[in-house]
Amino acid sequence: MRKPTSVGTLEDFGRVRLSKSFFMRDFLYSDIAAINGFSNIPDNPEIAIASGTRLCEEILEPLQDVFGRIVIRSAYRSPEVNGFGAANGLNCASNDSNAAHHIWDRKDTDGNLGAMACVVVPSFYDRFPNDGDWKKLAWWIHDHLPYNEMTFFRRYWAFNINWRENPVRQIYNWMEVPRWLTKPGMENHSGSHEDLWSGIIP
Repeated sequence: MRKPTSVGTLEDFGRVRLSKSFFMRDFLYSDIAAINGFSNIPDNPEIAIASGTRLCEEILEPLQDVFGRIVIRSAYRSPEVNGFGAANGLNCASNDSNAAHHIWDRKDTDGNLGAMACVVVPSFYDRFPNDGDWKKLAWWIHDHLPYNEMTFFRRYWAFNINWRENPVRQIYNWMEVPRWLTKPGMENHSGSHEDLWSGIIP
């Protein structure tokens, strides 16, 4: 599949169904692109579809099945969009760092495919809005889903969640210290954490 260059081909690309609930179009909106007039379209659509399909089928659908509708805050970024965001302090990492993350159609330096989305789980936030409650959801995901990494933020407990080949499985946050909730090598990384998330299933 070639990069879309017309309204028709972009419509067709947007209609690609990544999983039972999600289509490619759900992941293409970008505030940076909208304000600055950039095209947020993958250069390599087939790679973006392959990565996005794994993100949707293995992470987003199971999450939505348990907790109800999830909201996509930010997802795919073209290298142009992401590079502009990184250069202008708009909460974007470098293009090299975001390959196989927000840049779905580029493999990372180790050759891994990957895709990331920033999501909100409204039903969870409504029930657990207090300081530290985000950890309950983080530990549930850690115990149940094949994520690569997550980063949590304060507003509505939004978080970046990444599917990637050869996952590391690490959780970071921007709300409190220590920043790392878990990562390989930490004593809390393995085993069940049910005592930390018990009671959150609606």
